[in-house]
Amino acid sequence: MEVKKVVLAYSGGLDTSIIVKWLLDTYGCEVICYAADVGQEEELDGLDEKARKTGASKCYVEDLREEFARDYVFRAIKANAVYENRYLLGTSLARPIIAKRHVEIAIKEGADAVCHGATGKGNDQVRFEMAFKALAPELNIIAPWRIWNMHSRSLLFDYAAKHNIPLPITKDKPYSMDRNLLHISFEGGILEDPYREPDNSMFILTKSPEDAPDKPEYVEIDFEEGNPVSVNGERLSPASLMKKLNTIAGRNGVGRIDIVENRLVGIKSRGVYETPAGTVLMAAHRDLESICLDRDTQHLKDRLAIEFAELVYNGLWFTKRRESLDAFIDETQRNVTGTVRVKLYKGQSMVVGRKSQFTLYHQDIASFEHSALYDHADATGFLNIFGLPIKVEALLKKERK
Repeated sequence: MEVKKVVLAYSGGLDTSIIVKWLLDTYGCEVICYAADVGQEEELDGLDEKARKTGASKCYVEDLREEFARDYVFRAIKANAVYENRYLLGTSLARPIIAKRHVEIAIKEGADAVCHGATGKGNDQVRFEMAFKALAPELNIIAPWRIWNMHSRSLLFDYAAKHNIPLPITKDKPYSMDRNLLHISFEGGILEDPYREPDNSMFILTKSPEDAPDKPEYVEIDFEEGNPVSVNGERLSPASLMKKLNTIAGRNGVGRIDIVENRLVGIKSRGVYETPAGTVLMAAHRDLESICLDRDTQHLKDRLAIEFAELVYNGLWFTKRRESLDAFIDETQRNVTGTVRVKLYKGQSMVVGRKSQFTLYHQDIASFEHSALYDHADATGFLNIFGLPIKVEALLKKERK
């Protein structure tokens, strides 16, 4: 492959710090670095200078936080998308927006290729490359982990030492971390033993439940057409809302999870996640739907939520399938407007109240007291018809004995 100019998705971490030098040596091309700010906080400090010192001709640092929260995180919340009933898709949702801007910069710079630092064992290679193929099929894709002969992290440390490449981590902290507005993930290294409990010192966004306040904290979240818009009466932008809820839920120990998940490539992977705001929003949104959606629509949407989560996890964001699911989801959210009250206490997030101008909950019907809209005697005919197949099967079984 002849490459004159390549745009590298750059984090300044172990892999991408080395990839800059490797690209220069392997292709003799111009290397442009690109970092997407999706909420990494201090991880982005000094990135431009570091990239240039390593050999890059320039470094883009793009602020994508509002777009990420609004168009990706909130879409997943509206879909109630949870992978394998537990993972809130923090890394999965960030990859398509990162890849989208990656392609835009490559086209603007007239690059021949795009490059990423995802390994050949993980899901991120799929997420990045499916996006590249969908948005700019003409670009070459360079995936160093599938090309070079450095097949372990220890070899990368040796390469960095040989070429005097400064690294933000050491062999004494052998796990990888990915941060954005939705979550922080921890994988690899000492966490590869699925029986080993994570060190409490590892966590950043959340207090341990044991150290959380002894008094519950209540938070009210307002939604408009399925989108969270305010916290405790304060209207906030999408990114600001995520940050505020991360702080509130995090100090109450909410949002930690330790799971083994099934990667698309067939490998089981242990991941430890902190997702405080996402945990609260997912529970609050689903609960608001419980009074705003009719039964059949809600049940269909619950089934499609699994498909939406798998689609996102598998890197198929830029597909007609996802767009079609979103069209259905948006239609269901027209009346999902209201307020949800959540109780936070020592790692637990419990919905304790919900209200909406579009509620389908009718207290007169639901009450155990007499209702003018519901006659108990009407249930007799319904039960006879609903139970007819069961009764017929039982009678026939008796006749055959």
